[in-house]
Amino acid sequence: MSAPVTEDLLIVGAGGFARETAQAVRDVAAADVAGGRPPRWRLAGHLDDDPALHGREVDGVPVRGGCELVHERPAARVVVCVGSPRDYAVRARLVRRLGLPPERYATVVHPTAAVSGSSSVGPGSVLLAHSVLTAGVRVGAHVAVMPQVVLTHEDEVADFATLASGVRLGGGVRVGLGAYVGAGALVREYTAIGAWSLTGMGSTVLVDVPAGEVWAGGPARRLRPAGAAALAELARETGGRGGAGYGPALGAPVPAGAPAHGTEDGSGTEDGTGPDGRRPETRMGSPVA
Repeated sequence: MSAPVTEDLLIVGAGGFARETAQAVRDVAAADVAGGRPPRWRLAGHLDDDPALHGREVDGVPVRGGCELVHERPAARVVVCVGSPRDYAVRARLVRRLGLPPERYATVVHPTAAVSGSSSVGPGSVLLAHSVLTAGVRVGAHVAVMPQVVLTHEDEVADFATLASGVRLGGGVRVGLGAYVGAGALVREYTAIGAWSLTGMGSTVLVDVPAGEVWAGGPARRLRPAGAAALAELARETGGRGGAGYGPALGAPVPAGAPAHGTEDGSGTEDGTGPDGRRPETRMGSPVA
């Protein structure tokens, strides 16, 4: 059996979520070394579309240039770490734009995360410190799981979803494609969170949240439709027909215990464009409140 090889890892984005992921990668490497193993990854740098960041360092990690540089480093693994409550569809747009095969994407699981042997996590997903997957949990591709999130038995989290810090899901919850669940939200067992919906921080969800809507409060109630960027993604997935969007995770999962392989501040208008009408996909602040 060949010895493990340390691989380069590029983080797309240079904002809050990207910085947290870079620290998680450092912590994974430290745990590997402490366990007598070669580090899984070598942190090769950030990629960001904001030219003002190029050539600078973020927490000691260099920003190499724009996102398209992933194509110049074909041997490097990649993780896309972008998104905020103001434009949580940006990660899906950027992954689509890069057009990389699933095997290029790393799956970053912090050493303090607890992932059961019956659970799975898809390529490009990030599980930060002290997150917990208890039993039979399925997390799709390019999902952001922030610190101290708890996913209990049979939960399903679809691709591109974001679970902000301290989220708690009861058993059998389905989180739809691209949904954003705000910090500290509590979701009742066997409840569904619709695709491209947003659930406000601290909310208590007792009933299904429809696709493409913003809900908040205790108990959570509808506030308004989701922003233009999220609704555009919902229309893209449903062919303009709408729909519940409670489907299972779509990414090919990486079994727990297997080697782990396989960013935007939303400033400007509601659809994530800046004053000049352009979308700086990786120009982000803190992605989770």
